[in-house]
Amino acid sequence: MSNMTLLESDQTVVADSSSADGGDALTLGRRIRALRTSRGLTLEQLAREVDRAPSQLSAIENGKREPRLPMLRALASALEVTVDALLAAEAPSERAALEIAVERAQRGPVFQSLGLQPIRVSKSASDETLQAILGLHQEVERLHRERAATPEEARRANTELRAQMRSAGNYFPDLETAASRLLDSVGYSGGPVSQQTIADIAERLGFSLHYVSDMPHSTRSVIDRRNGRVYLSGAVPSRDARAPILRALASVVCGHEEPSSYGEFLRQRVEANYLAGAVLLPEAAAVPLLTEAKQQRQISMEDLRDAFGVSYEMAAHRFTNIASERLALEVHFMKAHESGTLIKAYENDGVRFPSDALGNFEGATVCRNWTARTVFGQPDRFNPWYQYTDMAAGGTYWCTSRVEKAKEGQYSVSVGVRFSDVKWFRGRETAHRSQSFCPDDQCCRQASGELTRKWEAAAWPEAATPTSLLAALPTGTFPGVDAHEVYAFLESHE
Repeated sequence: MSNMTLLESDQTVVADSSSADGGDALTLGRRIRALRTSRGLTLEQLAREVDRAPSQLSAIENGKREPRLPMLRALASALEVTVDALLAAEAPSERAALEIAVERAQRGPVFQSLGLQPIRVSKSASDETLQAILGLHQEVERLHRERAATPEEARRANTELRAQMRSAGNYFPDLETAASRLLDSVGYSGGPVSQQTIADIAERLGFSLHYVSDMPHSTRSVIDRRNGRVYLSGAVPSRDARAPILRALASVVCGHEEPSSYGEFLRQRVEANYLAGAVLLPEAAAVPLLTEAKQQRQISMEDLRDAFGVSYEMAAHRFTNIASERLALEVHFMKAHESGTLIKAYENDGVRFPSDALGNFEGATVCRNWTARTVFGQPDRFNPWYQYTDMAAGGTYWCTSRVEKAKEGQYSVSVGVRFSDVKWFRGRETAHRSQSFCPDDQCCRQASGELTRKWEAAAWPEAATPTSLLAALPTGTFPGVDAHEVYAFLESHE
């Protein structure tokens, strides 16, 4: 009854509608009824014992009203149990648990949105009937979640999340504080955060690490909260397991519950990635390093990467967390596939990313003349690629970019600033310069007139259609995760 204040008043109150659909009131009511009937008391007899009207007691037993503390004490005394026994969280029987589940479902927003009259859950209703009603409701709930997770809704949620990140300068103090406390709890004193430090953090949070060869295909990691275990792929230790472990533990540190919407799922994913970056590149260590680099006019993603032993992408992304809040720099970040598809993007420096009608960046095509695309044509993959780009919308932007490899192919990671801020960065002296007139098709999407005339009638290419183009958006509590596979995996490792 955590959502209810027990006052010293000899009254009953309507169950708090802000609690979990009256779930506590339902359990309490069923327990009182079970204890009353087990002692052979009628509703009227118990009502006389506690000096209340039978109708009031009936409302309590049906979970429609919650008793105050004096009433609870009177009921406990009359039923010869303690108040704590009355407030036990578990249902008094399997039948009671089924009744509570049906009642809770009927009081929920999905059932109410159907405009149906709720049924009365009585003794005469068989278990099979109640199970059928509950099963139908669960299926309706599933369909509602699936309908809510349309591509349009998901992209809108993503756009809203990006706007929130932009308004905050991509800096979140609560997550910075959480990361600092984690490091302090294991005695971190500076330098790259080691694998042992991450293992110590996991242990501090009550979790042991387990590397397995049978990870569910749809997951990066699985947390068993019941047994305090974090499962990761056995292949991870050959790479860098620190970030995957931290992303997994973020659900515990941030208090994440099962997401109720696609927007919440995306927010939790952003928070997990942010926390991993804030632990591996601690603010207390990264800010002085970058501040000194700015003073020397030598800010470099490579130096940030090497100082903390992380990937270039994590260093670049972490830079966007710190740049505006701590260095007074407005920046942009891009991750683009070699096909030109924009995978991730962030900006608060005014650069105009390609986007759809909803303003969503991800999935759009990057101009061939931008640094994120021209870097793929450079033979030198050891040194960073620097470039100035004059934009059609006005202004000149400077970017530094690198090509990374993944199982999906090659992709570029780019960080850039307005021309007025390039003076703080290494690579500002580059002579590489380009112009972009996108979204004008004549910029980079149309072939020359000569080539068009020669090949227009003769060419018939077969598109390499991405497998995800026509696929339905992943559904479920954790979109894209096969729940059956995950539960079977946990059962096998119990």
